[in-house]
Amino acid sequence: MRILKHLCAAPARRRFPDSSLRRIAAAIAAGEADHSGQLRFAVEARLGWNELLAGRDARQAAHAAFAQLGVWDTAGNNGVLLYLLLADHRIEIVADRGYARRVGDERWQAVCDGIQQALAAGEAEAAVLGGIAALNQIMAEAFPRRAGDAAAAGNELPDEPVLL
Repeated sequence: MRILKHLCAAPARRRFPDSSLRRIAAAIAAGEADHSGQLRFAVEARLGWNELLAGRDARQAAHAAFAQLGVWDTAGNNGVLLYLLLADHRIEIVADRGYARRVGDERWQAVCDGIQQALAAGEAEAAVLGGIAALNQIMAEAFPRRAGDAAAAGNELPDEPVLL
């Protein structure tokens, strides 16, 4: 059944047209003004045939995207990836090791739950924007932007969403 869902999944651009992607990028950029972390958003409509046959799940795909997009490689070890796998209706948050002692799993899960509720209501852009706002708040608490911080010096990763 899962293979069929993936084969029939609509392109991510249907839920996230260019105008939505621009608003999401702007929300990421605005939020990063308050913290030294780096936030990325990636959405994948479906997994490929080989990935499905190998049993890859959304969490594994999110970790692969985390590495592929360089979110793990920030100066402050404070990158966060918000990942959506549309065919599986899964939201994953992958946070770099700098958050390990600062943010509990329940906080990340609460963000995922909020996004899931908004997605279920058919509001893809609003769901992601709400999730980005919540993530930026968590990131600002864990890594507030301070003048002179090496990690706060600039934007290390692009703010634009990625359609995988």
